[in-house]
Amino acid sequence: MLSNVHLVGGLDIAELTLYLFFGFFLSLVWYLNRESRREGYPLEDDLTGEVRQELWRIGDDVQKLKAFQLPHGQGTVYQPNGQRDPLPQNVLPRGWAGEPLDVVGDKLSSGVGPGSYAPRADRPDFDMFGRPRIVPMRVDGHMTVEGRDTDPRGLPVTGLDGKVAGTVRDIWVDRAEHVIRYLDVALTDGGTATLPMTMARVKAREVHCDAVTAGQFSGSPQLKSPDQITLLEEEKVQAYFGAGYLWATEDRAEPLI
Repeated sequence: MLSNVHLVGGLDIAELTLYLFFGFFLSLVWYLNRESRREGYPLEDDLTGEVRQELWRIGDDVQKLKAFQLPHGQGTVYQPNGQRDPLPQNVLPRGWAGEPLDVVGDKLSSGVGPGSYAPRADRPDFDMFGRPRIVPMRVDGHMTVEGRDTDPRGLPVTGLDGKVAGTVRDIWVDRAEHVIRYLDVALTDGGTATLPMTMARVKAREVHCDAVTAGQFSGSPQLKSPDQITLLEEEKVQAYFGAGYLWATEDRAEPLI
C-alpha cells in the first residue's frame, strides 16, 4: 500500500497563481495582436501592397466583419471590407522597401509624404442636429467676429514670399466648437482658395500664410459646394498647405546642415 504520495510535488498556491497569470497574460497579448491586425493595420508589403500573412492572423475568424451604425441615417458600414488604398502612381519606382518616395509632377497636390491624406468620406461632417458642421459665416447666421478682434474679411492675403495672393471673402466656422476653421480667399487671378486657419496669421492690415507662396494658392483643392466642405475635401486642403512647409520652395526641402 502506497503512502506519502505527492500529487503535485512542490507546487503551492502562490506558484500556481503565478503560472495562471503568465498564461493569461500571454493569451491577452496574442488576442490583442490578432485584433489589431483585423481592425487597424494589417502589415502590407511596402512595394506591392499585398497583405502579409503572419503568426497573429490564424484562422478565418480574424476576418469576421464588424458592423458600424452611422448617425443621421447614413446607414451601416462593415469592416474590414477587403478594400485597400491604391498605391501612389505619381512617384518614381523604388528599388527596395523603405526607400523614400520621389514625387513626379506637382508635389503639393501629390498626396504623398507631407502632402498625404486619408481617403475619408466625400460628405460633410455633421453636428449633433444633423447639419453640416463647417459652413461659411454667412450661412450660419448667428456667429460673428468679436468686436475687439481683427475681422479678416476684406484683408489681403500674402504668401511666404510676401506677395498678395488674394483677399479674404468669408470665414468658415465650426458650428459644434464655435471656432474658425478656414478662410475663403478670392484670388487675384479670379479663382478661390480655402485657407486653413491654423496656417494663417491675422494681422491688423493683412493675413499672412507662411505655408505656400502667393502663386501656389491657385493650385489648392477646390470645393464642390460654396456652402459646405466634405471630409475628403478637408483632408486634401490640409494636405496641400501642409506640404508647403517642406515642398513650397527648394530651400525648404534641403537639410539645414
